[in-house]
Amino acid sequence: QVQLVESGGGSVQTGGSLRLSCEASGATSTTFCMAWFRQAPGKEREGVAVVSTITDYTRYNNDVAGRSTISRDNSGNSVTLEMNSLKPGDSAMYYCAAGVGRYCTLNKSAFQFWGQGTQVTVSS
Repeated sequence: QVQLVESGGGSVQTGGSLRLSCEASGATSTTFCMAWFRQAPGKEREGVAVVSTITDYTRYNNDVAGRSTISRDNSGNSVTLEMNSLKPGDSAMYYCAAGVGRYCTLNKSAFQFWGQGTQVTVSS
């Protein structure tokens, strides 16, 4: 099992920035992809960004590409998502996820372990 704990959410105004962090513990050697997802009320959970824990591969969804950066530490046990130019549409619960597959995607079905989430609220 892998445990994931998110931190760094909060309330910001439009145009602001946030840094979300995720710490993984447990059987982390079994996971090769870590990602951030988000879910707004009444909407499906969507992938935001994913990073490989063994290569430099990253991928972003079209909405956050260019204004967000996902990174990990060398151990692959810590992942950070920095988001800039935030807008009200970014408001959601953000979840950290870890997957055992080596092919990293933004498909939530590829991830077996999930954190409890951290709330991000962007006001206009």
